Amino acid sequence: MLHEVSFTSFNERDKVYGWIYVPAAKPKGIVQIIHGFGEHSRRYLHMIVKFMDAGYIVAADDHVGHGKTALENDTWGDWGDKGCHTMMEDEHKLKEIVSEKYPDLPYFLFGHSMGSFIVRDYIAKYGEELAGVTICGTTGVFRGAKETEAMLEKAVAEGKGKSSDAEYTVSLMGWMCERCGQIQIGNEWICADTYVQRDHAEDPFDAFTKPTTNQSMLYFCQMMSVITGIQWAKKVPKRLPIYNIGGDQDPVGEYGKGIYEVTNWLCDTGHQVKTKVYSGYRHEIHNYAAIKDEVEAGIVEFMDGIL
Repeated sequence: MLHEVSFTSFNERDKVYGWIYVPAAKPKGIVQIIHGFGEHSRRYLHMIVKFMDAGYIVAADDHVGHGKTALENDTWGDWGDKGCHTMMEDEHKLKEIVSEKYPDLPYFLFGHSMGSFIVRDYIAKYGEELAGVTICGTTGVFRGAKETEAMLEKAVAEGKGKSSDAEYTVSLMGWMCERCGQIQIGNEWICADTYVQRDHAEDPFDAFTKPTTNQSMLYFCQMMSVITGIQWAKKVPKRLPIYNIGGDQDPVGEYGKGIYEVTNWLCDTGHQVKTKVYSGYRHEIHNYAAIKDEVEAGIVEFMDGIL
């Protein structure tokens, strides 16, 4: 069974579009998938099916400025004017909608890349509502983010918030193909599989080739700021189980260093964290044919273990 749902964004401007995928079996829990920067939730269909086969209801939406939400609102790359917690609050709204339809089931989150940043922001405010979370392809101290944030603050203060200046994207992400050899598309850092690269670049629901406003890029940097360090980890409920996964050739996680930074912030503040780093793989470990079944099975095992 498939439900399409929609709701007003925290930004008070956009209508957010989401989907609830229900298995043809008695569900044992719910997992909400939170997608990353410049993509959309249907890139996770393989994972959605695996979670459904394991007995989980799956919820997912397309963030403001992304996917169907951007298409229907004509707001590609524009996240509105309500700040860096907008997507996190939208994910909480979706959680409320799903829980009202299917009450009394354990609720999990899975977030990849920027989705993992959103999950980390979410659990600092609403973590008590959850049974467990998986963060995938996350960052520790993101290289250049602080400097780019300062430049973006200046640009927004000068009235350039709704402009899209490529120099800021280059400053923040332009280095990320440094270990990828010959570059043809510019997204090679996500996965070594050329078919995944091409699918990502040519997807009409994907914002990869669409500019993001300077204000939205500022929100992106600010989102990373609020989930950094011991001060963030202290806000996360200690009883909440966390599974932290990624590839050791992922620049977002500084090739493993950033993944363990996050784990160590959490462990140093008394949290339960299981960490798994896949050797030889880039950002989208869930999109490699060789390991995606293993990655998804590991997430299911983590959730089943909590149940």
